Amino acid sequence: MSPKGPSQEGPKMEVRVSCVASPGAEPQGIRVKIPEPKKRPMSPPFHDVMRARCPSVPEKDLYRKTASLDRRDRYPTLSGAEIKRGLIPGGVEAARRRNPMLDRRNRFPTISGAELKRSFAIGKCPLEDGLDLSLAPWPGMKWACVRVLHLYCKVFDQSELFELIVRKNCTSCKCPREAHDVCHEEWASVRSRLGLKGEESPSQTVHPRSMGLAWTPPGLPPHKVEEYFSMLPEISVPRLDTPGERYRDRQLAIQLPKQDLATAYCRHLNPKHVSSAEDFMAARNEIALDIGTVQEVVERDVKCGACDEPLEYGSLAVSASKLGLLYHPACFRCTKCEELLVDLAYCVYDVHEDPEQNRKVLYCERHYAEQLKPRCAACDELIFSGEYTKAMNKDWHSGHFCCWQCDESLTGQRYVLRDEHPYCIKCYESVFANGCEECNKIIGIDSKDLSYKDKHWHEACFLCNRCRVSLVDKQFGSKVDKIYCGNCYDAQFASRCDGCGEIFRAGTKKMEYKTRQWHEKCFCCCVCKNPIGTKSFIPREQEIYCAGCYEDKFATRCVKCNKIITSGGVTYKNEPWHRDCFTCSNCNNSLAGQRFTSRDDKPYCADCFGELFAKRCTACSKPITGIGGTRFISFEDRHWHNDCFICAGCKTSLVGRGFITDGEDIICPDCAKMKLM
Repeated sequence: MSPKGPSQEGPKMEVRVSCVASPGAEPQGIRVKIPEPKKRPMSPPFHDVMRARCPSVPEKDLYRKTASLDRRDRYPTLSGAEIKRGLIPGGVEAARRRNPMLDRRNRFPTISGAELKRSFAIGKCPLEDGLDLSLAPWPGMKWACVRVLHLYCKVFDQSELFELIVRKNCTSCKCPREAHDVCHEEWASVRSRLGLKGEESPSQTVHPRSMGLAWTPPGLPPHKVEEYFSMLPEISVPRLDTPGERYRDRQLAIQLPKQDLATAYCRHLNPKHVSSAEDFMAARNEIALDIGTVQEVVERDVKCGACDEPLEYGSLAVSASKLGLLYHPACFRCTKCEELLVDLAYCVYDVHEDPEQNRKVLYCERHYAEQLKPRCAACDELIFSGEYTKAMNKDWHSGHFCCWQCDESLTGQRYVLRDEHPYCIKCYESVFANGCEECNKIIGIDSKDLSYKDKHWHEACFLCNRCRVSLVDKQFGSKVDKIYCGNCYDAQFASRCDGCGEIFRAGTKKMEYKTRQWHEKCFCCCVCKNPIGTKSFIPREQEIYCAGCYEDKFATRCVKCNKIITSGGVTYKNEPWHRDCFTCSNCNNSLAGQRFTSRDDKPYCADCFGELFAKRCTACSKPITGIGGTRFISFEDRHWHNDCFICAGCKTSLVGRGFITDGEDIICPDCAKMKLM
């Protein structure tokens, strides 16, 4: 969040400017009033300060441009080593530093977050300690790291005291620009930041912070504030100490970049283009830039200027006076980024979709400016020069398209993209290029890189380790991290086929089973000699059989049908049978799992055996099979089941008792006496 102070208005001046509404259009003369930049007490010029402190540094080095992709310090500056040569006793040896691009650490001793926090508590910048404040180029400035100041973020290098500028990414912690907001104390609000005249609202008597908010719509009564914010997504409501407040801070830095609003914050604006930049800013302020207001809908049948849905009568809406339209609060967004317009600041732009009908749409200031001017991807400033660099589908100031590693300009030079970052040839080869296994030299981008198992060679170095023949586009083998041509590898390391005894040459197919190996043509059945290849096979006693030959030679066959038994066989008297073939010799019903007996080596089911061969009961005439140990009684060539051997008179069992024959019947002694009486 930016520190704020009282808003002050400077004197106004009237100028005549020429603006171009869109690329290729004719300039149009307009009269606008713009605020004159406020003059603050100036310290001695930066160049003079550095010349006094670093007399040994050459004049040309005072204006060395360092322009990597993600840093915003694109104005003339000194490197850390040059500052150390001028400021630190002992020169370069005393100022030896680590490579900041390899380990991403600070190049020099830095101020810790805790030290910054303690210093802010007493209202003093820690970098000013022990310095002549009259020489400091940042009077009236404060610093804040929104995200990680109190934890890890080391915002400034102590040895680069004068490099206090807005960066696209923090040099130390790599946080994005919106996480490190460098603000002037006199910026009180978006209105004053844009240079608009007057107070925000005479009716707004309650400060937003007293309501727990970082900002409230100007002119909106306090009792309507919550109603307004209830119509927005929760993430965008700027309540203090919430993600919504941090969201607003980020959008302020993104949608309203300071370098777009005043030339005083343009670090890379060529003096001969200052007037063009001022004309552009003045025309934008007069024609396009404004701040919306929140008001109640007092008419019926009014539609939103964005979604074209009706606005509810009496509800709150955002008014864009330059368009004469009302919007739902949640629809008041930039057409390009689709983010809510921060603090209701917007620009109007004519979209020429139809030559006969222009349509005006809303943009944030950033994307409005980008409709008219290219923006440098390195320093994030608009480009007013007619000559600039286009690369990677982006625009760059001349000299700002630089190597990610060494910051040397890549304009007109060859470069290599790595992880979406450009590198000069020298840095790319030193950081990313592979080393040759043979000569231990870097494989440059102009050389062919041959690789095998994470090892790399120059094309000319890819040689057989034994005979030194080039292996490019040839078969080769690898052994103990060394490579060999086919002949040398075969002679020294190749194994031999268990079929023909010949070696396996490099590139030939090898069939393996357990500890044995064959050429593809040698892997065949020992009976029919047909190649097996990838078909199924059966090993037996060091021999390999195809499935057909193995079955013919070793498979079990049914004694009845003489066919191979593959599964579910039955053994009877040490002879194999199919389950379906093991049947009763009389009725042909399957005997598998059934009670059966045999006669003359033929199996019979119980029923057939009884019918064909068993004795019959004299009483019931049924066969006495004897299966399972059945007991029966025989007398004079007659036979009875135990249960059927009963008295013909009283029907009592005669088993184990005396009995008397009476013709065909048998009777007990008692019935015999009764019959005689």
